[in-house]
Amino acid sequence: MAEVLHRGADDGGRLLDDGHAVAAPVRLGGGAEADDAGPDDDDVGGGGAGHGGPSVRGRVHRGSTCGRYGPPVTRSTEIVRVLAEELARLPPGTRVASEAEVGQRFGVGRAAARAALAELERRMLVSRIQGQGTFTRRRVDYLVAPGRAPSWSRTLRAVGAEPRAVVLACDEVPLPDDVAAALETAPGTAGFRLVRRSFIDGMPAAWGVEWLAAALVPELPAALRHEESLDTILRQSARAVPERAWTRASMESAPDDASAGLGCRPGDPAWLIASLARDGVGGRPLLSTERWVRADAVRVVLELGEA
Repeated sequence: MAEVLHRGADDGGRLLDDGHAVAAPVRLGGGAEADDAGPDDDDVGGGGAGHGGPSVRGRVHRGSTCGRYGPPVTRSTEIVRVLAEELARLPPGTRVASEAEVGQRFGVGRAAARAALAELERRMLVSRIQGQGTFTRRRVDYLVAPGRAPSWSRTLRAVGAEPRAVVLACDEVPLPDDVAAALETAPGTAGFRLVRRSFIDGMPAAWGVEWLAAALVPELPAALRHEESLDTILRQSARAVPERAWTRASMESAPDDASAGLGCRPGDPAWLIASLARDGVGGRPLLSTERWVRADAVRVVLELGEA
């Protein structure tokens, strides 16, 4: 996570569920002395002495317009413009000021501050983590293309991200009929149901369920304690060369179990990526995966054919 850029008298870093440190709140400038309802004077409080850079001042005009014939610019729109410029200069994982802090700085009420932060979230410039707060975020590309190994961690490292996975469950159970059919084995065959929560650059990014036949890697629970990449485990233990058999990606509403792992609200839009990996040498199915991915963390890029 990012280093603490600004620490006020009562500020303090917090920890995400996985134990990663979170930066203390960044005020994004100084604080204007104003009550929460918003003053009559429309001056925007600048400041920024705590950031080691020039102070930021501006004015938010009620009923102002963007140009002579442009659309009206609301107070929230002006706040979004200022904050978006400042957020672009901050490292990923920096805690963003709260509604109250934004309202105090810009001299507006909670409604305007809430609308501004909601717009930043809608633009995927910040990421709200349930129970933790709102943070700056850098979206990364997850490339699905012919010839690329179906490895979540390897794909993300290739674009400069730092992935990490936490095993929530690894149970040996009979394979459900649909999974057994996909893996081309008999229904009820012993298999592993692997549930993992994935992080990118220390922030929650994905939650998924993976299935494979137990006979393929009998020592899977022990192997996962030493190596989190399932692609690597399959190569080393099963002597397989995983490749994509097929992949389906769609934008869906995150269900309750997935949203808890993603740190988002139930019903928030998220990528649902279902895939089957097979052995590139023998052709046998290896792994069936269903992974939910935060849309504000990852851009799913599909590359078909040759560029």
